[in-house]
Amino acid sequence: MAQRPQELVLLLEAVPSLEDVQQGFDTYQESCFTEKPPEFFSLELCGEAGELANLEKKSWKGKDIDDDRFEDEAADVFIALMNYCNARGVDLGKAVAAKLVTVEGRRQDGLM
Repeated sequence: MAQRPQELVLLLEAVPSLEDVQQGFDTYQESCFTEKPPEFFSLELCGEAGELANLEKKSWKGKDIDDDRFEDEAADVFIALMNYCNARGVDLGKAVAAKLVTVEGRRQDGLM
């Protein structure tokens, strides 16, 4: 494989910082909420992503949507993703770093 672009190297160096964020979510979830299975958080993630998509659809159709509503829904999606990853035992930083390497390989091979 060819050398990785500097932008990818910088991104891969930043991704492991997700570990601290993910651990913080796990600590908070365990101390403040009843334990739920990964399936619950998967469905929650789908619901929150749907709410964000619905705002985008309304905006696309010309409705004026305040930026804070997009921020709020994006935060809900992120929280649901963190909770899902923790419930499923997914190290998101490691998974994202590995996926970025795969994507870059495909890009360099002209598959993207």
